[in-house]
Amino acid sequence: MTSAETTLGITPSQTVGPFFAYGLTPNGQYPWKDTFGNDLTGPDIAGERIRIEGRVFDGDGAPMTDAMLEIWQADAQGHYAGAAGEPRRHTNAQFQGFGRAGTDAEGRFVFETIKPGPVPGPDGRPQAPHILVALFARGMLRQSYTRLYFADEPANADDPVLALVPEERRATLIASRTERDGRAVYTFNIRMQGEAETVFFEI
Repeated sequence: MTSAETTLGITPSQTVGPFFAYGLTPNGQYPWKDTFGNDLTGPDIAGERIRIEGRVFDGDGAPMTDAMLEIWQADAQGHYAGAAGEPRRHTNAQFQGFGRAGTDAEGRFVFETIKPGPVPGPDGRPQAPHILVALFARGMLRQSYTRLYFADEPANADDPVLALVPEERRATLIASRTERDGRAVYTFNIRMQGEAETVFFEI
């Protein structure tokens, strides 16, 4: 080892939050084009428009006020944006399937999007419609990954990933549905630890 290596040692690890406000690219508040926001819809988007809302809680049940969530999903036809060799439907040409939202003072987050269609798994078996969720927060050395499934989807019963989760814990991955102003609203709460802890996946 060189003398510099023995003097400086190992770079300390860092947590992934809290975040500067501009890291969430809030619409219209900064003088550059927003990269990602919490509204994934647009004028040419095909599919059922839905709203996803929920709260993030820490291990003590307190709301996490400075967490950030990223979602990635297929479009209504089950196509991911940018998938190699996969043609895009013209009606969803602008749908990127990626969004980002921060939590507010009560730990709440909101996404405006469309309900995704079923996608094939690695072995070709169909997966139930779902949304991939990555959660970043203070005190975490890396983001945590989970999935959001829809309570009104019969295909959940045959989903190969959901089947890997113990039956008594599957409810933590399923968003409940209500109707508001003629539109479906799905509620999905995330609990980082403790009772009813959300199931997270190692990726």
